[in-house]
Amino acid sequence: MARRLTPVVLIAGFLGSGKTSLLNHLLRGDHGVRIGVIVNDFGSVGIDSMLVAGQVDSTVSLSNGCLCCAVDVGEMDAMLDRLTRTDIDVIVVEASGLAEPRTLVRMILGSENPRVGYGGLVVLVDGAEFEDSRVRHPELDLHVRMADLVVLNKSDLLSAEDAETVRGRVEELAERAPVLTTTHGRIDPRLLFDEVARADDAPRQLRLDELLLEQEHRHHAGDGHSHLHDGYRSVTFTAVSPMDPRALVRFLEEPPAGLYRVKGFVYFGIDGHTERYLVQTVGRHIRFDLAPWGRGARRHTELVLIGAGVDTDEIEDSLARCVADPAVDRGAESMTAVHRYVVEA
Repeated sequence: MARRLTPVVLIAGFLGSGKTSLLNHLLRGDHGVRIGVIVNDFGSVGIDSMLVAGQVDSTVSLSNGCLCCAVDVGEMDAMLDRLTRTDIDVIVVEASGLAEPRTLVRMILGSENPRVGYGGLVVLVDGAEFEDSRVRHPELDLHVRMADLVVLNKSDLLSAEDAETVRGRVEELAERAPVLTTTHGRIDPRLLFDEVARADDAPRQLRLDELLLEQEHRHHAGDGHSHLHDGYRSVTFTAVSPMDPRALVRFLEEPPAGLYRVKGFVYFGIDGHTERYLVQTVGRHIRFDLAPWGRGARRHTELVLIGAGVDTDEIEDSLARCVADPAVDRGAESMTAVHRYVVEA
């Protein structure tokens, strides 16, 4: 059985871009997820309802079951280890306004902690100050190019024409990474992590089938609550026939524009490789884990793909072309492409 990893989501952006607003929005969300927050300094971060201004190098329990701690970069690995030993579902690292995202990304990807996984680099951009920020901080262009997801914030401070111009420039820098336009740092948490269902207050990750049913229910329920669905689209792909490993890996390595996350399981059906391959991607970071099929389970592929501004028809057509042609002999050597991304237990 593949071990459950705690995703570590990095939030970066220069001072005033809206990182703390985004973090507060995530903490206030009604998603049942217990978030471990790592920030640089409580004194400069206004986490709502914490009432702990000035406490540094400490861990504070929040009323919603989340934890917040203040560390410097040198202490990051130790705090990640501490948080993953609790009932935390996801860890969000809010980098200081002057932090170098590359250092943090390398730290997570290179971590020897077997309980954490890379959850993506989210870079916030102040839309109203974008050009001035590029002049003051030339490294902003590199940060946007590195991002797995770009949040173009403060769009309400721009005219429709200016907003379109700024978005176009950000999209050029981001290349194929999704760009999400928002105000006050409000993005749907489901872009970053899955909701969690709990019974008797015990943490339990939603199974993929439960997640799909929950999303379908919320979409059609008309419950009167405002959702941020307009910012992103999700696609569900299912195939009973085996998938072609080389074709699928090519799709994951060069994802369609705007695609941010892929999650689910894959059936390749090649002799010696008939296990269930669990796949998780964030941006172009790909991970496969092996897991057995449940007793009596139907062998098939089921994927959920999430992005901003994606062409859903293009995604479905591209994945349909990844279904193996039964007339083509696929030897075990074709699995080499997949095994490059298999993480050993």
